[in-house]
Amino acid sequence: MTSDGIRARIRTFFSEAFPGRSLTDDDNIFSLGFGNSLLAMQLVEFIESEFAIPVDNEDLDIDNFRTITAIGMLVERKTAAVTAA
Repeated sequence: MTSDGIRARIRTFFSEAFPGRSLTDDDNIFSLGFGNSLLAMQLVEFIESEFAIPVDNEDLDIDNFRTITAIGMLVERKTAAVTAA
């Protein structure tokens, strides 16, 4: 899957979680008030199921989830690691 495809799926997750609100790929999700503990749990579950990759404890750094671009980069790194294994 391409980087654009990954980010598109992540944007869809956020548009379904927050109908009527939109994010650009580089908007800070937490600064805009989108981030909370429930969303974090839902986002991790979405990433694991949508992209068939594990999100490990060491991945749970806020910088990995700050923007759609950062989340996409995390998915790409984890996908590459799973593919290489």
